[in-house]
Amino acid sequence: MNKRFLFVLLTLIVTASMILSACGTPATEVPPTEEPTEVPTEEPTAEPTEEMPAIGSPEHPIKVLFVPSVDANVIVTGGEVMAKALNEATGLTFEVSVPTSYAATIEEMCASPSDTMAFIPAFGYVLANDLCGVDVAFKAVRRGWGVYWTMIVVARDSDIQTLEDLNGKKWAYPDAGSTSGFLVPTVMFKEAGITPGETLEAGGHPEAVRAVYNGEADFATAFYSPWAAPEGAEKWKIGDDPEVPVDVNSCALNEDKSQLLCEGYRVLDARANIREEFPDVVAKVRILTLSPEIPNDTLSFGPEFPADLRAQIEEALAAFAQTEAWGQSIGSEDFYGWSGLEPATDADYDFIRLMVAESGTTIESLK
Repeated sequence: MNKRFLFVLLTLIVTASMILSACGTPATEVPPTEEPTEVPTEEPTAEPTEEMPAIGSPEHPIKVLFVPSVDANVIVTGGEVMAKALNEATGLTFEVSVPTSYAATIEEMCASPSDTMAFIPAFGYVLANDLCGVDVAFKAVRRGWGVYWTMIVVARDSDIQTLEDLNGKKWAYPDAGSTSGFLVPTVMFKEAGITPGETLEAGGHPEAVRAVYNGEADFATAFYSPWAAPEGAEKWKIGDDPEVPVDVNSCALNEDKSQLLCEGYRVLDARANIREEFPDVVAKVRILTLSPEIPNDTLSFGPEFPADLRAQIEEALAAFAQTEAWGQSIGSEDFYGWSGLEPATDADYDFIRLMVAESGTTIESLK
């Protein structure tokens, strides 16, 4: 038998054996290959870990956010006055901050849902509520008013006399997240068929007014609060001229520069916030028109804020609003000018929610 024949014969035998094995039923099936089963082993005992610091403790302060609608230094200083009063009343620790924009304030609330409270305008509240369930607690009261207005201002010597004259003109506004500074006028312009020209995001209400004063913009939008009448004089009412009812050239600072007075009438709209820099601002910048009424800005809480802590803070804030220190904080006209606060509900802001839908504004469009 030669080697070639032997090789072929062996090959046939092996092949036949494999065929028989495949066709037959083995006595014991070999299970399919599986991942090795890990034998449970006892975890080594971990070192005890410290619990997360309690919300409101020095290690985990409650964040108090303010939108940058006025000078950030004024906000921080006044905010610290509030934080101290709340700490004394509740024993909780608070951390004041001013995010860089209205949108950043909303995003911070949603990113920290269990330890954040914020003073945000109606527009910002609606966006934050829709985005992550931020919940309103209070709304501002300003000299008895639970509402405020947008004012459109132009240079006193401007030839702009009507809304239609704003077509193609340069617009300065505070921030794209501002209710009175951007949302409301956007809807007003849309309804009137007005298309502004170049735009300038000024960074705050006073800055928007300053842009008109300095000639950087043809018109600006900012908040309007009615002037305060001297004792014995008739108070402003809806439908009255928004300008003080006296010669605007008489407007000047009082002795300590804390007020802008026009023969005893006190200016309280956004123009007064640049009074020290430009005491003649009322003589140089006039109000073209006002918007419909706008619900006042809010104090709102993150959607997961602990209910017991929230109740303590609400009670403490209501008490703080009755103190003199309130006027050195959010009650200051240079801050947000809240003369008081009152409970608010989400339904109070349905009007703003409709305006947001009409304008098509989203949190993304504010960035």
